[in-house]
Amino acid sequence: MADVAEPLRASMASSQWSDLSIRIRRGAEFIAIPLFALLASALLFSVFLLALGKSPVDFYSLVYRGGFGTAFSLQNTFQRSAPLILTALAVAVPARIGLVMIGGEGAFVIGGFASATIAIPLVLAHAPPLLTWVIMLAFGTAAGAVWVGIAGYLRYARGVNETISSLLLTYIGIAVMNFFVEGSLRDLTNPNKPSTMPIGDAYMVGKMPGTDVHWGLAVGIALAVVLYVLLSRTTFGFAVRVSGGNPRAALAQGLPVGKLIVSCCLIAGACAGVAGFFEVAAIQGRANASLVAGYGFTGILVSFLARHNPLAIIPVAIMFGGIVASGGLIQRRMDLPDATVLVLQGLTFVVLLVSETLYGRFKIFQVQGTADRT
Repeated sequence: MADVAEPLRASMASSQWSDLSIRIRRGAEFIAIPLFALLASALLFSVFLLALGKSPVDFYSLVYRGGFGTAFSLQNTFQRSAPLILTALAVAVPARIGLVMIGGEGAFVIGGFASATIAIPLVLAHAPPLLTWVIMLAFGTAAGAVWVGIAGYLRYARGVNETISSLLLTYIGIAVMNFFVEGSLRDLTNPNKPSTMPIGDAYMVGKMPGTDVHWGLAVGIALAVVLYVLLSRTTFGFAVRVSGGNPRAALAQGLPVGKLIVSCCLIAGACAGVAGFFEVAAIQGRANASLVAGYGFTGILVSFLARHNPLAIIPVAIMFGGIVASGGLIQRRMDLPDATVLVLQGLTFVVLLVSETLYGRFKIFQVQGTADRT
């Protein structure tokens, strides 16, 4: 007797493969267009180099050698990627609810400054290093969360544009740090560069075993995975996506859109604050003007290129970490300013913004089916 369920199972399997094919073709658009933007920006930057009388081939070969060519350069790239992952997350999380939050640099600086400030009495009291790190991390995370949370609250309570408010808060945060670092918290034993008291080698966060990379990279990757799960596989993430897609419909369904906005901003600021903590506890050892390194602004580019996907942020941040790490080698070998890589980053960001107009314009990616776009 024939199995009457066999045609049904075959039909279901065929439908599943069809849905998978549709998802792949639709998702390919979010890979192809950013890759096209990278290629276009590389070509435009090559024209810029040719106008300066420099070889694009030499430039890109030095970028590879300085960022990924040796074990030393690769570890240097990973070291620089850690804050980029965390500051990019500070952009990606609010973006899921429809906010363009660019205040990661301010939260990064404030987080690092708060960590260095609270460390002073702990170091003077000879507190255990582990306890000191925990308290520094808590203060840095809370300071960053509050700083970006202010912009989120202003958007929720007063309708203030979050892009403008977060950018202005960045400059306020830098000014606050400079005020105290050059004033009441200045280390008088260091007359050359205003800074807070150093925390000392005993209180510096160590490296991951077998590497020259601090633990900020592992924490950044772990946070990216956790936030991906939170935003994609939980009811909180579903509520955030619904609120970001249609706030009025979300309000009609009883979702607390305002609280979700503030929550996303607090999470975003916390990520940048964690990056600031590691910059102080693992790199600088104190708070000074070196905290204003532009990681927060580069994180904007990383997040946009990764389409605000926490998992995609990891490889994109590593790529840009390599570009930043190669700046010194390019300066020495090609007689170009170290800021040349910043020109490449800026050009990439402009081309990326222009490429946003390409979504939905190619029929090859527009497939009809039952699969939903995610």
